[in-house]
Amino acid sequence: MAQVEIKFNEETLALVHKMIKRYPEGKHKSALLPILHIAQAEFGGWLSPETMDYVASVLNIKPIEVYEVASFYSMYNLKPVGKCLLEVCRTSSCWTRGAEDVVKHLEKKLGIKEGETTKDGMFTIKTVECLGSCGTAPLLQCGASYHENLTLEKVDKLLEDYRAAGKRRSYTDMDYKNTL
Repeated sequence: MAQVEIKFNEETLALVHKMIKRYPEGKHKSALLPILHIAQAEFGGWLSPETMDYVASVLNIKPIEVYEVASFYSMYNLKPVGKCLLEVCRTSSCWTRGAEDVVKHLEKKLGIKEGETTKDGMFTIKTVECLGSCGTAPLLQCGASYHENLTLEKVDKLLEDYRAAGKRRSYTDMDYKNTL
C-alpha cells in the first residue's frame, strides 16, 4: 500500500499560518489546539503519529509536545474512528438521566462495544466526560452537533439520518475560514 503524504493543501496551510500569526514570536504553540482540529478533519478523522509529527514541524515544536496535548484531550482521536463518532456524555447528570441506556442501545443497534467502530466504518461509539449540557441530559455529540434530551427513539432517528447522509461529521464542520 502506498503511503499517503501528510501535508496540508495550500489553502489550509495559509489558514494555519494565519492562526499562528495571532500569537507572539515564541508563543506559536498556542495555536496547537485549533491546528490539531484542522489536522484531524483533513487527515481522516484521527491523528496518526505521522500527522502529529507534521503538526509539530509546522509549529516548529517537538513532536512530544503535540503527543502530550493530543493524548490529554478526548476531542482528539489517536486511532481511526468511523465517519460518525458518537460521543455520549458519561458524567453524573447524563448517566442518571439515561446515558448508560443510550450507550447500551447504541451497542446493541450497531453491533459494537464502546470504543469500537462498525465494520462499514460508519459509526464509532465513545464515552466522554462532561459535554456541558447537564440541564438537557442525556447528551450525545457527533461532530459539531449536540443532541440533547435523548430518548432511544431519538437515537434511532439520529442513526438513520447519519447513515443516509453517509458523510464524515467532525468538529471542523464549522467554517474556520470565516473565523479569521
